[in-house]
Amino acid sequence: AVQLAESGGGSVRSGGSLRLSCVGSGAQWISGCMGWFRQAPGQEREGVAAIDNDGFTTYADAVNGRFTISRDKGKNTIHLQMNSLKPEDTAMYYCAAEARTVWWWLLLHTREYNYWGQGTQVTVSS
Repeated sequence: AVQLAESGGGSVRSGGSLRLSCVGSGAQWISGCMGWFRQAPGQEREGVAAIDNDGFTTYADAVNGRFTISRDKGKNTIHLQMNSLKPEDTAMYYCAAEARTVWWWLLLHTREYNYWGQGTQVTVSS
């Protein structure tokens, strides 16, 4: 079975940085895409950043310029470098993966992904 394991969450002060990692196992992919999503209490899960197998990246407007997604070449591993963190970035962050090709304008849509991690908590205090 495919498994995604996130790590790197924690608590930081506003303006601080964190680096999340996600390692996928149990599959020979990945020919599709991987991404980071987040969900705050009482809110819907939203796309944060995604990267496809060609290295194309896309970001939510709220994090563009502050977060950077990267992928270890040839591996089912992605990272999310989060800088200049704000209290509104507080959420559970989830890694997601999809084996098939996803159109670039859909990369931040939760419904496009079939595989999900358990999440890692990020808390930013003011």
